[in-house]
Amino acid sequence: MTTHVLISLEERHANNILAGTKTVELRRRSMHVPAGSLVWFYVKKPVACIVGFAVAGELYSGAPDTVWRKFGGVSGLARKEFMDYFVGCKAASAMPLEEPTRLIQSVRLDELRHSVPGFHPPQFYVRMDADSPLRALLTARLAARRGKVRSLETKHNGKATPAIKRLN
Repeated sequence: MTTHVLISLEERHANNILAGTKTVELRRRSMHVPAGSLVWFYVKKPVACIVGFAVAGELYSGAPDTVWRKFGGVSGLARKEFMDYFVGCKAASAMPLEEPTRLIQSVRLDELRHSVPGFHPPQFYVRMDADSPLRALLTARLAARRGKVRSLETKHNGKATPAIKRLN
């Protein structure tokens, strides 16, 4: 079964991921998200909604200089902003993101709180169990997308893991 996680992002980073110009999410500590997981994007206030998702690639961790050399060009950051973010860190974590998909209709914070009592946007990330009301709400949004959605098998590090792919 595919792992689903929700991360919080600034609006510019979510827009760049969904536009395909930022293909990696950077964090000061590892997120322990398996390759092939669906990573949902909650955009922080003032937007305050879930806007889309992507499929996680293999996590990479290394010294900030090493991570910059490998991912700087697809990070959506200038070198100075990247280095300022990782100041004081021995290791930087990078999660490649593939197949970014924008939801046709975002899921607003008020809707999230109505459907998932006690919902609070994650500070870092949150893993959604298979029976999670949040996961049910988000996967229902996938099923409601215009066009057909089907599950595919994709290869990540030699293992078959399900991913979501839009049919044209």
